[in-house]
Amino acid sequence: MTDVAIDPVQEEAFVTGQRRAHWPDILARLEAAGAAVAASPGFTADVAYGPHPRQRYDLLPARGAARGIVAYFHPGYWQMRDRTIGRCVLPVFAALGFDAVTVGYPLAPEASVGEITEAARAVVPALLAEARRRHGRALPLVAAGHSAGAHLAVELAATDWAGRGLAPSPIAAVVALSGVYDLEPLIATTLNAALRLDEASARAASPIHRVGALGGPTLFAVGAAETAAFRDQNTRMCDAWRAAGHAATTFESDGDDHFSLIERLMTPRSPLADAVGDLLGGLPATLG
Repeated sequence: MTDVAIDPVQEEAFVTGQRRAHWPDILARLEAAGAAVAASPGFTADVAYGPHPRQRYDLLPARGAARGIVAYFHPGYWQMRDRTIGRCVLPVFAALGFDAVTVGYPLAPEASVGEITEAARAVVPALLAEARRRHGRALPLVAAGHSAGAHLAVELAATDWAGRGLAPSPIAAVVALSGVYDLEPLIATTLNAALRLDEASARAASPIHRVGALGGPTLFAVGAAETAAFRDQNTRMCDAWRAAGHAATTFESDGDDHFSLIERLMTPRSPLADAVGDLLGGLPATLG
């Protein structure tokens, strides 16, 4: 990648304009909630799904009989944070009857976005095998994630699993929270020091340009107080998903920014929590 000057408009849209002074307080609350989840009965940590040290997941079992698995991918612009920040949301999905998993993955600059996506795909057969071990059958998977994790969730839904020996597609639905699906605007931001994107690699890593017959019902959610760029990414990805024939809903959470959105998901009976419950409540309890 050749050096690219920072575009102040894109830097504001995806970096400085997204930040909020209260984020340290929110992140501390999310970490505390995650620590409580890690101490709960049945929680299993650090399960390997691939050879890389970050290819690990943590699992909280469903309350009652499991009707599926939610694989939740953490945020961090593909270059920071880890799966432990996702522990706080696992009870949301467990309460809906899903084994809930928070998934780690390699980060840039060690890995490109394409390599990260490929590494994340390896969790799918691993979770299907885990379901057979725990429940005696494969369960449908919900791909979920926040920010970079939402990008990975959408990529999993768009993957040709039949071509990889898994048919029918194991991905039953997607919960995509505040995602980035068109990576080209990131080239001219400080984020690209680690991502090392150029026009070709950014386009190749952008699922908004590759929506086709593979997908599934999806909730695309974003905070109404996030930048116009994030809200636009959410709307455009939902429109592309629908245009390809997939059921999709777009949701803007009033007053929420990038991280307060996660606290809203964790709030029982919040509009966001209800939207997630509506999506997952309509899924079949069997694969295929």
